Amino acid sequence: MKSFIIPLIIILVLIAVIVALYFLGKRAQKKQDEQEAKMEQAAQTISLLVIDKKKMRLKDAGFPQVVLDSTNFMTKRVKVPVVKAKVGPKIMTMMCDPKIFDTIPVKKECKVSASGIYINKVISVRGGKVQEPEKKGFFKRIFSRS
Repeated sequence: MKSFIIPLIIILVLIAVIVALYFLGKRAQKKQDEQEAKMEQAAQTISLLVIDKKKMRLKDAGFPQVVLDSTNFMTKRVKVPVVKAKVGPKIMTMMCDPKIFDTIPVKKECKVSASGIYINKVISVRGGKVQEPEKKGFFKRIFSRS
């Protein structure tokens, strides 16, 4: 009888954890959708010349102190896609959506949709279309590293 109770308790705890994670994930997805809608409302189309792009930590990227103060502790430690670009006469450091980081061309002028210092999407590139990078399979990525 005792050997039956312990696995039952473990299964009940695992089910409770899975249900809690499901509802927390649903709530986080709802917040993310609201934030994306707000960013799309505030988005502007700007033309910029991309000087450099890298993935680096926020404190190493050279963002203003206001940006660093408004981010949470974990985000400061994670590497984010950063684009250094010339917008008009100013050189700015901008953050980029990780989904479109590979499509941004270096040393070319392009039109982007940006919300503040965050680049949402690439609209067009001067002298051609936006090129999607070819997707590599799992094994091609592994063998290309060696």
